[in-house]
Amino acid sequence: MKKLFYLVLATGFLLLANTETKAQNYKNAIGGRFGTANGITFKTFTSGNRAWDLIANFRDTKSYSTFRFTALYEIHNNVAGAPGLQWYYGGGGTIGTYKWKPSDESDVYVAADGVLGLDYKFTGAPINVALDWKPALELTPNTGFDAEGFGLSVRFTF
Repeated sequence: MKKLFYLVLATGFLLLANTETKAQNYKNAIGGRFGTANGITFKTFTSGNRAWDLIANFRDTKSYSTFRFTALYEIHNNVAGAPGLQWYYGGGGTIGTYKWKPSDESDVYVAADGVLGLDYKFTGAPINVALDWKPALELTPNTGFDAEGFGLSVRFTF
């Protein structure tokens, strides 16, 4: 286990050392996020390759429904040889509500989130798409790890 940890750590340092970072070619973007939960996403770059991604989403299943607000701090890095394409990682948190349908009871949802994804800005068009994985460590109402947070965001840039 220790060897695996050191291997992952060394690989991460190599990736970061070989990545040239520049400001993204848009400042703000707003649009939809589609996946396990659907909603609205707003991304804004604060400085250079640093951005905030704010997501309001909902999910409706046979047994429960949720509404969540997520704030993610992301660090973007260029993908060599692919203009407009960047990969990003980061973390943040989520707060929201659960409502169980059979009993009509509700509860507060709180989680710590991570994010890893790809971001592409089309040249000459105000369109941005992002594909990411947003795993979460749920703190309430249950404690557990949710690895199902895949999503596709389509945004208008300005």
